[in-house]
Amino acid sequence: MLRFLLFLTLALRVSAQETMIREVYDPGTDTHVEIVALFTKPSPGGFLPVRVKIANNLKVDRDIRIDFESGSSYPIELKTHSFFDFAAGAGKTVTRDIMVPLSPQGVTYSSNATVVASLSGSLGNANNSISSAFETNQPAVLLSESLFTPNASTLDSEIATKFSSSGGRTEFAGKFDPKQLPDDWLAFSGYDSVIMTDSDWTNVPPGGRNAILSWVRLGGQLLIYAKNTATPSSLELPQEAGFGSVSFPSFLTGSNFARDMVREVMANPNKPQQVSIQNDFSGAWPLQTLFGAQTFRYSLFVAVLIIFAILVGPVNLFVFAKSGQRHKLFITTPIISLGASLVLIGMIIVQDGFGGSGIRRVLMEVRPDAGLNAAYLHQEQFSRTGVMTGSRFKIPTPATFTPVPIAPSRWARFTSGPGSKGIFDLQPTDGKIDANGDWFESRSEQGQVLSAVISTRGRIEKTDTPGTYLSTFEFPIDTIYYLDESQQWQRADGIQAGKRFTFTPVDPSMALAPLITEEKAFSARNKKFFDSVRNRTGHFVALTTHAPGIDTNPAIHWKETRTIITGPVL
Repeated sequence: MLRFLLFLTLALRVSAQETMIREVYDPGTDTHVEIVALFTKPSPGGFLPVRVKIANNLKVDRDIRIDFESGSSYPIELKTHSFFDFAAGAGKTVTRDIMVPLSPQGVTYSSNATVVASLSGSLGNANNSISSAFETNQPAVLLSESLFTPNASTLDSEIATKFSSSGGRTEFAGKFDPKQLPDDWLAFSGYDSVIMTDSDWTNVPPGGRNAILSWVRLGGQLLIYAKNTATPSSLELPQEAGFGSVSFPSFLTGSNFARDMVREVMANPNKPQQVSIQNDFSGAWPLQTLFGAQTFRYSLFVAVLIIFAILVGPVNLFVFAKSGQRHKLFITTPIISLGASLVLIGMIIVQDGFGGSGIRRVLMEVRPDAGLNAAYLHQEQFSRTGVMTGSRFKIPTPATFTPVPIAPSRWARFTSGPGSKGIFDLQPTDGKIDANGDWFESRSEQGQVLSAVISTRGRIEKTDTPGTYLSTFEFPIDTIYYLDESQQWQRADGIQAGKRFTFTPVDPSMALAPLITEEKAFSARNKKFFDSVRNRTGHFVALTTHAPGIDTNPAIHWKETRTIITGPVL
């Protein structure tokens, strides 16, 4: 009996978080709605892949709506809302995969990250939630079912020991079925490591493989435990992993397996994403420092308040509503107050203006080889706003978009201090993302980071004429450095799209010094990414202020968008 109860407990632990809602509308025809989270543990930020199945075995059309709320209530309250509508014709079964935006975790995420799903519509009403617990500095990990099932308990114990956890809440990883992996890289965007066996990798659908490799190139760690004789080439894995890594740890069994797996994850050269968000921007963030501080003209506002006090007090009493005419106070006082308010509003508009301004830094790797024709980019941006007339805007490409806690100031709304809170809604729609909420508040400073994978034909390639090269980027390049196959640094300036150019050999110090200077303008995580790729033989590093960044709120005027582009010379 005890073994049965233990087995039941483990089974519930493994599977209970997978099915968020199963609502049977008509048992006779098995008409039902099923909402399944493809990963059992939501990540701290990013997206949660959810599969929605509507089996409409009735003779009439049906439609549903699913609302999601993701959030964390400690130590600061952050929320993200989204919703999705579906229709199923009579006698039809509809299955769709969706990416549910997850709330940022802010200052610390040593608590539950919770996702609540609410079903409504003509097939019934239901709601349920799933959550995950992370310790501070703990990486977010996904583990394949074949490794999770026999090792989950020992891995949980090992990670709890690593972080001195109490209460038994810490879980090492979320579980996934390799055969059911989604084909959108956003599904993995909130995780730091994905772990599976070589057999698991062969079972991943082609779309899922492409999604994982896109995530790897953006900085993810892929660990493949090879039970059989497997190599990167036999598994069709790239030799170069961009900003991330692909490795084949030794497949061990026994008591050391959990310890060694945790050690592999902790040895990831890229620190956990949420640790970066928590720590890299609240101090001396280079972008915020470069933008500079905004002074506040206290004297003008003090003068207005003094004049208001004189008008509403003695002048009002002894001039506008003197003795015998006190009833005029009911008219003059509101007029004076309204006038003072209008003056203050006018001063704010004159001083701060409408909209805002900011600066951006973009780190991009382009891969025109192997038929990818893709750019993998990270963007960080800092802005200061005046009067904002709206909070809605659209991001034109699927991307992660995360607010970061910045250094405290009278302008900062989201900081690492107590009292910070916000609603950061994201709504995926037709290959774009609608944003709303507290992303850009009036008269405030804010910072955000974005990551995206975009299609591009941009490249640097050799021409038929020896020693000449061509840029197919649609914008000019200010300066480009190239480390050729003989380890010689070369440089060219003023590169125009479609026009041939030649390189000039330079001393290594003449290339590395300016590149290190450019690297220092990034936050710690992007600085580490660039450091890992800048010295690759046969690759270029281009600097430009003409490349477009990922657009967010159109009311913000970006005074500078400086981009570093790297990739192979073809």
